[in-house]
Amino acid sequence: MIPVLLPPNPVQHFYRGGDRIAALRGIVPETDRQPEEWLGATVSRFGDPDTGPAITEAGALLRDLVIADPAAWTGPARGADAGDVGILVKLLDARQRLPVHVHPDRGFATRHLDCPYGKTEAWFVLDTEQDRAVHVGWSTDIDPLELDRRRDAQDSEWMLAHMNRVVVREGMGILVPAGTVHAIDEGVFVAEVQEPTDFSILLEWSVTTSTREESHLDLGFDLVMPAVSTDRLAPEQLAGLISQAGTAPARPRFRSLLPSAADPYFRLWDATVHGERADARPAGFAVVLVTDGEGEIVGESGGVPAARGQAFAVPHAFGQWSVRGDVSVLVAEPGAGWPATLHGTGPR
Repeated sequence: MIPVLLPPNPVQHFYRGGDRIAALRGIVPETDRQPEEWLGATVSRFGDPDTGPAITEAGALLRDLVIADPAAWTGPARGADAGDVGILVKLLDARQRLPVHVHPDRGFATRHLDCPYGKTEAWFVLDTEQDRAVHVGWSTDIDPLELDRRRDAQDSEWMLAHMNRVVVREGMGILVPAGTVHAIDEGVFVAEVQEPTDFSILLEWSVTTSTREESHLDLGFDLVMPAVSTDRLAPEQLAGLISQAGTAPARPRFRSLLPSAADPYFRLWDATVHGERADARPAGFAVVLVTDGEGEIVGESGGVPAARGQAFAVPHAFGQWSVRGDVSVLVAEPGAGWPATLHGTGPR
């Protein structure tokens, strides 16, 4: 069994963007509101089962392939259901500032959304305009009642003024734990790895095409606001969510691009080879994005050619694998110990 090529899968959204995704993936955008692509997705948009799932080059839904042969795709591990691969990977190209929003954690999702996954996520900066930033966590403790008032008034200036602003550069990795308020500036292009859900609580919907009624997971703000942390994210805590590993040139040995706190949820690696072969990745489901050059993904059962802009879903049955040629890749994998960490039977 060999890696499966994933054709472009752009997603229409409530914010503008997508031209850098189109350039990387070799497509012409249909609108200026295709700012995301979901890579290797076996899940769908919240409330919209037809949007998001990845389709293979042969026209089959990746989820259907995984359900038909879960042992081949994820090995002996079983996640939330037969189609679960433990991760969702996106390209996100913001040409307007993303709204201030929050994702619930696993406990909230289990109690209220019938799902064992929350939505901890991380961003790896692929490109950015000068002096652009991400906004992560509150810079001071917030009164929940005051936050309710500012949310209802759609006071964007107040919310952003009370958040930590982090200027980004290419190669930075930023972890955003569930419950943490966040936003992304216009002009930032990231690869996003996350738990495989689409659960978002919008505190700021007025800058989007969304509405108040579409901003609280159909649960009402009274129920969802306890999922929003109002605690200060101190400088030392914020520093622990940021990795600078990817700002140095990549090498043939795969390196981790995210802080170690991301490991229970997902992992993101990169490698660049020039005529040689990278060290091996272990057997397991992975999403591979070729960011530059041409080469080959090689494993125990053969290999497949890979060129800039292509994306692949790698099955467990491919065994240990690597890349060779003149090529650079990003590799996203489920968290260490998955799915034991999901079911509460493994280390956290």
